[in-house]
Amino acid sequence: MDTKVIKVNPEMFDDGELKEACEILKRNGLVAFPTETVYGLGGDGMHKEASAKIYAAKGRPSDNPLIIHIADRKSLDEIASEVSKKAEKLMDAFWPGPMTLIFRKKENVPMSTTGGLETVAVRMPSHPVARELIRQSGVYIAAPSANTSGRPSPTKAEHVIEDLSGKIDMIIDGGSVGIGLESTIVDMSEDIPVILRPGYITKEMLENVVGEVKVDPAIVGEAPKKNIIAKAPGMKYRHYAPKGQMTIVEGDIDNVVAKINELSKEKIADGRNVAVIATDETKYRYKYGTVKSIGSRKTEGSIAAGLYDILRDMDHIGAQDIYAESFSDDRLGGAIMNRMIKAAGHHVIHV
Repeated sequence: MDTKVIKVNPEMFDDGELKEACEILKRNGLVAFPTETVYGLGGDGMHKEASAKIYAAKGRPSDNPLIIHIADRKSLDEIASEVSKKAEKLMDAFWPGPMTLIFRKKENVPMSTTGGLETVAVRMPSHPVARELIRQSGVYIAAPSANTSGRPSPTKAEHVIEDLSGKIDMIIDGGSVGIGLESTIVDMSEDIPVILRPGYITKEMLENVVGEVKVDPAIVGEAPKKNIIAKAPGMKYRHYAPKGQMTIVEGDIDNVVAKINELSKEKIADGRNVAVIATDETKYRYKYGTVKSIGSRKTEGSIAAGLYDILRDMDHIGAQDIYAESFSDDRLGGAIMNRMIKAAGHHVIHV
């Protein structure tokens, strides 16, 4: 398959630029497009044929649910069987934006889209290209991240091309995304909302709107078991992973630096290609391997935006062993650590 790549300026584009992409979606083809979180791989979420193509292109397990993207609130009437008052409040506060809500689904939503579940994940993106693509195509777009399953999510069109060129119909290049981490997922199918995946919208932000919010134990607990039922993307399988073995070292920063230097020295002595993911504050303290800064601890937003890019850099330099500092689990740091722990396959050293 030839994959067509088109460039679109998110700040200034006209309807005609997306016409071909819309036609592809209408005929159950696949289009990768930018959102404010990461690039999505879009297909018609209301047709099982398109969902099957998404799973095939990504190499994604079919029990890993997809998120349906909509452009307006009235679209929920065709997708969700019930919408609670708490869900309405959260939508008022955070839609359009980086928040996905899980509802009980209507019968017309294919099980192939929901991973075999009776619930459906829905998001209204704020990115102008994503919203116009949904609106103009008339398609409720099922869109996981536009990458090979398990790999770091794409924050640039180049990442999508690297993983999916030749496997999908079109890639819309809208430049780098803003946030760089997938949306916060909140299960609204029970009385008390439950966070199934942390993101830019934090627990505190949600609680300010609806009161009590729980966090699923899978977010902060042990490595997931393969026989669990995943209600949201990213809960069950290894995600975001570079090809080399990544290990997170956490503890007092002086001890972390000393431990990473020790481990790096040992691996290099064994002939291994070692890389270190540091911060602006600590990068000068590492003595061995290729040292890359993910950003400053003073600006968590820049770290989040650069996370997947630096994980892909690890592959480009052929890193076999990767050591990374940890981050605080409050505010956006919790979402960053969630992705890093999954990328490391839960390989964490406490010092």
